[in-house]
Amino acid sequence: MSFAPGPSRWPDVWLATTARGISTCGDFLAASTLTLALQSAGAGGLAVSGLLLAASLPLVALAPLTGRLADRVDSRVLLVGAGLAQAAVCLALAYAGHPALVIGLVALLAAGLAVTQPVLSALVPAMVRPADLPRASALHQTAGTLGALAGPALAGLLVGQFGARLPLLVDAASYLALVAAGLLIRTRRGGARSAGPATAAAATAAASTAADATAGAGWRLRRDPLLSAMVVSLAGVVGAVGAINVVEVFFIRETLGSSTTVYGVVTGAWTLGILLGAWLFAPLARRLTDDGRLLGAGLALLGFCCLAVLASAAVPSALLLVPIWLLGGVANGGDNVLNNVLLARRVPEAARGRAYAIFGAASQGAAMAGFVAGGVLLELFDPRPLVAACGVAGTLVVAALAVPVARAARVGRAPVAAAEFTTPGATR
Repeated sequence: MSFAPGPSRWPDVWLATTARGISTCGDFLAASTLTLALQSAGAGGLAVSGLLLAASLPLVALAPLTGRLADRVDSRVLLVGAGLAQAAVCLALAYAGHPALVIGLVALLAAGLAVTQPVLSALVPAMVRPADLPRASALHQTAGTLGALAGPALAGLLVGQFGARLPLLVDAASYLALVAAGLLIRTRRGGARSAGPATAAAATAAASTAADATAGAGWRLRRDPLLSAMVVSLAGVVGAVGAINVVEVFFIRETLGSSTTVYGVVTGAWTLGILLGAWLFAPLARRLTDDGRLLGAGLALLGFCCLAVLASAAVPSALLLVPIWLLGGVANGGDNVLNNVLLARRVPEAARGRAYAIFGAASQGAAMAGFVAGGVLLELFDPRPLVAACGVAGTLVVAALAVPVARAARVGRAPVAAAEFTTPGATR
């Protein structure tokens, strides 16, 4: 499992995290803009769920391809190419009028995200030493969280003042950050490795890289019971509470009678909590060298997220959602850090792109089931009881998974020592 061999390459970490933050802001800006536009136009839950499905399906369907691309094609080529393509698609989306065209363009935009997500996620561990991984993971997540925090709030403000076109044009410009990062980041993965000087250190690094590539070729998720349990538990909880992503806009805007601006602020509270949780739990991830305990802590945090959703069903006004969703987001952010550390520790460097793609596809696939359920159930029930049902369903899933996760933690428990990680990411 390869990490940077010497000092961590923090300039590369900052470039990657900045690019992720800006592009994520664009992702959430577009999603929130289109969701608000549909709701304001009188569309129902099925229309919103259809939009969310278009934004998620490529992340699931393309995961086998994009994961291998992230491991085999030069990361610079992928970031520059996907960034330019996403900018062009979003520019077209700003002027698209027909609903079918909008759905198709959203799916193309998500296809680009299916490429850039595993590329950036797999690059970060190659930039740092093992001891610095929790901090680098927290930074990377912070950037994405700040982007996710700013996107809905910015959408609520811009849609209310200028309509849907301007936010989509801003979104198109945001993807150029991926292009800049691809050109400036020195750490690279995938593609052919350039020949280095014929030194003993270079020969040792080459041999280690070859060994890691061999291990990566044989890596399978199902062979690691601990990682399998992590993926199943996250997917199970996301599937159980996923309908909240469709229901929330109707719950906040109609049931609680709030404006588009308040909607952006309330949804941003959960995202702000994710940011805080990443930094609060990064020290825990660094201290816990026992992977089984990290897995158990992650499941406990998922349970707290579900309880926060359940509690939110009882609020009489939207502003009371803010502290509840803030705490839920803290647990969500902590779980994200623990998951990223576990993946980086246990997956060979040559297979990390594939691993992150599989992990993302499992989460997005489960979310898609929630989107469909939310769209159908909104035609039959009011938003408030559906929010409560999401919380109850998620809590029951966590309870059902407690024993299997504990068993997987015992079977797959393996303390991790810094000396295990030796091979550098390629720098050209």
